[in-house]
Amino acid sequence: MNPRKRQPVRGEPRLKRGFLGVFAYSHRALQLVWTTSRTLTIAFAILTLVAGTLPAAVAYVGSLIVDAVVAAIQADPVDRAALTQHALFLVACEGLLVAAIAGAQRGIGLCQSLLRAQLGQRVNVMILEKALTLELEHFENSDFYDKLTRARREASSRPLSLVMRTFGLVQNAISLISFATLLINFSPWAVAVLILAGLPAFLAEAKFSGDKFRLFLWRSPETRMQLYLETVLAREDHAKEVKLFGLGPLFLERYRAIFRKLYGEDRDLTIRRDTWGFFLGLIATATLYAAYAWIALSAIAARITLGQMTMYLMLFRQGQSAVSAILSAVGGMYEDNLYLSTLYEYLETPVDSTRGTIVRGPQPQDGVRFEQVSFRYPGAEQLSLVDIDLHIKPGESLALVGENGSGKTTLIKLLTRLYQPTSGRILLDGKDLREWDEAALRQRIGVIFQDFTRYQLLLGENIGAGDVQHFEDEPRWREAGEKGMAQPIVDTLPDGYRTPLGKWFNDGRELSGGQWQKIALSRAFMRSRADILVLDEPTAAMDAAAEATVFEHFRTLTRGKIAILISHRFSTVRMADQIVVIQEGRIVERGSHEELMRVNGHYAHLFSLQAKGYR
Repeated sequence: MNPRKRQPVRGEPRLKRGFLGVFAYSHRALQLVWTTSRTLTIAFAILTLVAGTLPAAVAYVGSLIVDAVVAAIQADPVDRAALTQHALFLVACEGLLVAAIAGAQRGIGLCQSLLRAQLGQRVNVMILEKALTLELEHFENSDFYDKLTRARREASSRPLSLVMRTFGLVQNAISLISFATLLINFSPWAVAVLILAGLPAFLAEAKFSGDKFRLFLWRSPETRMQLYLETVLAREDHAKEVKLFGLGPLFLERYRAIFRKLYGEDRDLTIRRDTWGFFLGLIATATLYAAYAWIALSAIAARITLGQMTMYLMLFRQGQSAVSAILSAVGGMYEDNLYLSTLYEYLETPVDSTRGTIVRGPQPQDGVRFEQVSFRYPGAEQLSLVDIDLHIKPGESLALVGENGSGKTTLIKLLTRLYQPTSGRILLDGKDLREWDEAALRQRIGVIFQDFTRYQLLLGENIGAGDVQHFEDEPRWREAGEKGMAQPIVDTLPDGYRTPLGKWFNDGRELSGGQWQKIALSRAFMRSRADILVLDEPTAAMDAAAEATVFEHFRTLTRGKIAILISHRFSTVRMADQIVVIQEGRIVERGSHEELMRVNGHYAHLFSLQAKGYR
């Protein structure tokens, strides 16, 4: 597929205009490498200067050796011994220079290896640090995932690549200047021909680098799908269904189909790139041998000595290599800058800079209020919540009832400030949630969602995740485990709270769905200062009797606190002081169980349907 005919996709980064405009990221990469290790950067620079300067000196000493040998051959026996010693001295000098070049190149390789390790870690940490500052809406947006995929796939290696090319450019530029200084004595036109011969291949290489980058941008969704299929085919939490439903061959074929598509694009681009590169490279080759003929004819005509002929031939060959390396480095820097644009586009993803500061409200007895709250997910056309008015006082329990997709979990996301209301406001203790310090607010709220995370860590750390300040506090694990009814599970395990969970690492133990839910419930009780506790259907894997026991236990432990329950089992919902029925994002009914049954509305209908199922 020809990249010129593809249309940009939504979320594609906007590139700097023009060839030179893309180099705007070079100084940022250099600054990044400098701040990663100043010592290695300085050593890299010094060794680059040495490696760039010495080749011309080797060529010059080589010409002196040839002339000294010719002079010794033509000299009389009396002077021959002295000239021979002089030639041997020059050979030794050239040997030292070559050894110095080898040492400089080895040192450059060492600096590159050490910088590659440090810089790769530095960039990956920058990517992860940025992820910690982003809002939930970013992680629920496919365009953002494309951006993140591009940054993680290529950008972590590109800053060092760009700096290595920059230093290589400097090294070859120094060599070229020193070659030109010697070559200009032969003819200024030789220098001009040397430089111009490599331009056609360079321009083609730069053009194809841009095409390759555009392919990289456009294929981000396919790349993410490949990674997802790898996860489904190779993860234990997907293995049961993949095997049971025979999905393996189907998904593997999709994986292969994506590869074939991407490979086809790469193959076509590579063939065009190498074909043009070969034919344009012939121009440089023809120029080189034309220069050889020119220099040889000049030596035959006695306009230059044999030693000078040897030097000029070496200078022209090495000079052409230097020009080729310089132009290749510039083209590579152009490509690296293109890829770095994806890194900095990700790192510069705008986030809400406004942060609340208050840690307590003026009316602690008021609890939580939703006032005309409406919410629309980014990119969605319809509102998920519409004009929600709700008041929950301290010590009250609230149950949210509604069909899947009615907006129950969305309401909890707004309460925990994972999202901001599209309109209206939410108050805690008389203050808008936007005015609260984020850490202070979340210390007040303990939430367990239905899709809680099962960390491949110690059992105690899975509980400790509920309060990062006490993540490794074993006494707090035990206290929270008792409240979450996880202690009987712990007692059956060989290492108790220090038993690894999951199967990713050695000696890990897998738990049943109901056991995991009790671990998650214990996680909610890690926050001893939390006075708002939310259970968003975390007991779905338990039977009705076990869930009723958990909710009764939960109700006992949350006396004096705000408790919010979301469940599809009405036998547990009826325990709440207040029941709110949400339908299509709106509150359609509210009241106690008895009141709602008397109304004989939507709640009574759902209750009757479920009760009929148990008969």
